[in-house]
Amino acid sequence: MKQLQNSALCKRLGAIATSAAALLLTACTLPQQPSAPLAPVVAQWQAPLPHQGNTRTLQEWWQAQADPSLLRLQDAAQSASPHLSLALSAIAQARASSAAARATLLPQVGAGVSLSRGESQPDLGVTSTAAASVQASWEIDLVGANQLVKDGAQAQLQSSQAQWHDARVALAAEVAHAYYGARACQPLAQNARTVSQSYDETARLTGQLLAAGMVPAANLALARSAAADAHSRWLEQSAQCDMGIKALVALSALSEAQVRGLVGTGSAVQGAPGLALGSLPAQTIAQRPDVFSAERDVFKAAALVAGAQAQRWPRLTINGSIGPAQFGIAGVDKNLTTWSLGPVSLVVPVFDAGQRQANIDAAQSNFESKVALYQARVRGAVREVEEALVQLQLNTDRSEQAQRNSRYAKQVHDAVLARQRQGMATGLEVQEARRGLLATEAQHIGLQWEGRRAWVSLYRAAGGGWDSAIVGSGPASVLQPAHSDTHP
Repeated sequence: MKQLQNSALCKRLGAIATSAAALLLTACTLPQQPSAPLAPVVAQWQAPLPHQGNTRTLQEWWQAQADPSLLRLQDAAQSASPHLSLALSAIAQARASSAAARATLLPQVGAGVSLSRGESQPDLGVTSTAAASVQASWEIDLVGANQLVKDGAQAQLQSSQAQWHDARVALAAEVAHAYYGARACQPLAQNARTVSQSYDETARLTGQLLAAGMVPAANLALARSAAADAHSRWLEQSAQCDMGIKALVALSALSEAQVRGLVGTGSAVQGAPGLALGSLPAQTIAQRPDVFSAERDVFKAAALVAGAQAQRWPRLTINGSIGPAQFGIAGVDKNLTTWSLGPVSLVVPVFDAGQRQANIDAAQSNFESKVALYQARVRGAVREVEEALVQLQLNTDRSEQAQRNSRYAKQVHDAVLARQRQGMATGLEVQEARRGLLATEAQHIGLQWEGRRAWVSLYRAAGGGWDSAIVGSGPASVLQPAHSDTHP
């Protein structure tokens, strides 16, 4: 009889094993992260690289400006920026998610203590029970799904850290743009005021000529119209200066008086030191935190695809506990150790009406969108660097022409003054020559400002000195070189 029972039990176990094997064989293939090609980057820059004798690396470029006011404003902006606070919050959340994902690879262990005393049966007397136990539960990572979740969480943490650095670089560039604009605005406003005064003088002289009957009344009307227009431009330039100050107040959270003091005591506008820019586009693009963040987002999306595939596989969980216990009945105590192994739970997905496949499709679509965003980010990064290089080259060429123009305007102005001293030039001619000279001075100030902005734009486009080593090592990229790149 006992042999028959054992035989029946063996048959049942065999049937269960056969069913489990069949389910495993009919399940989908092992979860696998999809891959995508690296975004192509041109072999060389199309715009000429700036050649400066005094070059600085991106990390030390701000200090090379030798402008304490700029550094003070940048420090204040970094402390007050809500974007950096949000980025730090995102890092904290990603770090917590990464810790939770790592925990899924290890057993979950808990401890408990129970005490009881009572009389359950009259003839046994008072019963006392004391027990302590340690319980453990462990989900075996059969197909590496939990490892994929951990790697995806690590990639998300690295992405958040890179985004924080990108926010810092962007904020530093924004503050510098506003600061250089405010610094250039003051001499431009003074220049506009002087031009307005020159037009006022022209209107006054034209009025004298009209009184002497030497010019028609229309000339005076034209002179007064030009004077009114010049005064309007001066007021507009002054208002732009005030708006620039208020922009710096909003960025730095300093008082307006402090900002005006820093702008007023800043270093004189001069040529910015050059940046040591990599000659290969791939070197420069690789040090942009936003591109690295986009690449990490691609990896996380690939991990989500594999994680969705893993939901179609069986899940195996093992539970167990061990601990001492003491029982006391009618004054008799007994100590013993209790333990258990189980239950061992194997859950095999059978039918879900297409829900798991829908999740896989959604994850795959998300992965493809992240790849598209990454490739667009790389193309945008190349464009930003190229545009900054073009602007620098244009500024250099325009500065050479502006210097020539300034020399010619100075020669004209000096010649008219000499003719006036000889009685051969009128006051109107002097004012016209003066305004020509003032125009070249305004152009020179504007080109200095644009040159600074172009250097800042190049600093921003080149990544601001960020290095991927700052965020530490992480899972390998799922982006692979294209076939044409590996076999030229």
